Amino acid sequence: MAKKPSILIIDDELAIRESLKDWLMEDDYEVDLASSGEDAVALALKKDWEVILLDLKMPGMDGIETLRKLKDKEIDTKAEIILMTAYATIETAVQAMKEGAFDYLVKPFDPDEVEIQIKRIIEHKELVLENVLLRQKLEERSEYDEIIGKSDAMQEIFEMISRVAPTDSTVLITGESGTGKELIAQALHGNSQRCYMPFIAVSCGALPDSLLESELFGYEKGAFTGAEYTKRGRFEMADKGTLFLDEIGDISLKTQVDLLRVLQQKEFRRVGGQDLIKIDVRILSATNRNLKKAIEERRFRDDLYYRLNVISIHVPPLRDRKEDISLLVETFIHRYCLELNKEPVKIVPSAMKLLMAYDWPGNVRELENVIERAIVIGKGTEIVSEDLPFSRKELKADGFPKSLKMMEKIHIERILAETDWNITRAARELHIDRQTLYNKIEKHKIERKG
Repeated sequence: MAKKPSILIIDDELAIRESLKDWLMEDDYEVDLASSGEDAVALALKKDWEVILLDLKMPGMDGIETLRKLKDKEIDTKAEIILMTAYATIETAVQAMKEGAFDYLVKPFDPDEVEIQIKRIIEHKELVLENVLLRQKLEERSEYDEIIGKSDAMQEIFEMISRVAPTDSTVLITGESGTGKELIAQALHGNSQRCYMPFIAVSCGALPDSLLESELFGYEKGAFTGAEYTKRGRFEMADKGTLFLDEIGDISLKTQVDLLRVLQQKEFRRVGGQDLIKIDVRILSATNRNLKKAIEERRFRDDLYYRLNVISIHVPPLRDRKEDISLLVETFIHRYCLELNKEPVKIVPSAMKLLMAYDWPGNVRELENVIERAIVIGKGTEIVSEDLPFSRKELKADGFPKSLKMMEKIHIERILAETDWNITRAARELHIDRQTLYNKIEKHKIERKG
């Protein structure tokens, strides 16, 4: 279980300090107390916290002055500060934010309000940390270390990234599931002028329409049942950076309209909100669907398609660039030997021949999982054919299966990979019902990869 944030409570009223301490310690927070701004500044010279709850009206050094002291160069606290006040006004809130407060609470408040604010701070800090780590990662590696390939097709992609990344053009990345479309998006962001700002990814196909709207645009407190506090959406989080919309072909027509409006006007409203929020975001999107066909079938708007598809990058399936397999295998072996603390291993020629013959319906993601599995179950310093999840006896020299049973298994695996394991869509494409598909998955012992 992750350690909960350390908290400093600054209030001149003993009852408030003690009650807040009791509430927070019940939830396993580490809590310190200060009865004045002067005491808090003295403590802050020796220790830092992740959250500070600071009373506005105190004798001697008041909340605003204490806030300034905690944020000045001498102390420079890394804590997020929440002001507590019984005299909240718009002017107070504005001044507090200008001085560096994260937010403020109006007295009297209940424990749930405090917990909600702390959760918001945790979410904010995790996002900041995520982007700090991403920046470090980008600085430590060369331009495209995560994207591996020596084939002509991959060299063309590298060339396209170098030309497109410095611009603010929208890019549509197409390709089957598992080909590495998000890695392309990260490379575009990492080599752009926005590289030190957030890169926010949203899997559009993983969320129902109502949740996707809240995820993208955020919501105001009370906008719907369960909306206990105001939440920023992914568009706001990505301001000045890049928003990556994965599985864009799965969004509903209603969400398509909302998204088109944001792309055109560079502004939006939170769910349940009235204020327009302006943003400066670069949009990258990806899909494993044929959007032109979806447009013909009136399932995708052509005006949104042309907005998203200013630049197009297609990532070919692994079966069409098999010259990249040996380089990928070498990279994955090195990676997982390090991660799993294993002695260095090599792959024997017969096992490599099997990998080259296989059709890879799950693409690079499937190959990575196969290598990880082989390193985990392998007993020696070599990866041999028996360490691979398919048998050489089941494949002919040209990579096609010998048996009808194996042919069916590979075909079902491919359809499941292409639909990202959406059982309803996969069953529809296979022209069978869902229960039959479940039975065949169990019969062939098919497992989801990645």
